[in-house]
Amino acid sequence: MAPPLGPIRQNGYVVRDIHAAIDHWIDAMGIGPWYLIEKVKLDWFRHRGQESSPDLSIALANSGELQIELIQQHDDSPTMYREFLDSGHEGLQHVAFWSTDYPGLYEAMGSAGYEIGHEGQIGGEQGRFAYFQSDAHPGSVIEISDVSGSKGRFFETIRRSALDWDGATRIHLL
Repeated sequence: MAPPLGPIRQNGYVVRDIHAAIDHWIDAMGIGPWYLIEKVKLDWFRHRGQESSPDLSIALANSGELQIELIQQHDDSPTMYREFLDSGHEGLQHVAFWSTDYPGLYEAMGSAGYEIGHEGQIGGEQGRFAYFQSDAHPGSVIEISDVSGSKGRFFETIRRSALDWDGATRIHLL
């Protein structure tokens, strides 16, 4: 039995051109504003148990309660994003669930038979994240993300800014 995950809070899309993807989400769907981190500074990152140092850009915006994440990897470092692109895909790569009990959810995912594809940390211990896979449902990637600290507050800022977005500021560079 899968652990109780709650609602899906984020859809993560792996893209080859983050700027073109942002323009598409704004122009075709009216979603914004976007918060763009051109050079993500990871505290640490492991892919399938091995240290890796990917060069990533991410952009975040909300559509109602659902956060949209765009991820562009600029190098060939081992990641699940690189595997996704190398298999010929671009688009929805994972769904994410957020938790203020990250250690408990992390343990529950492992106990339920999910395997870690990659994991890392951004901005301190409360910025942990892990991507899980299961042979029971190949191709479905589940991310869990710790939102008990500043990342959770940042995500709330993104959500609130989308509520009354007038289209004037398309991108906030971070």
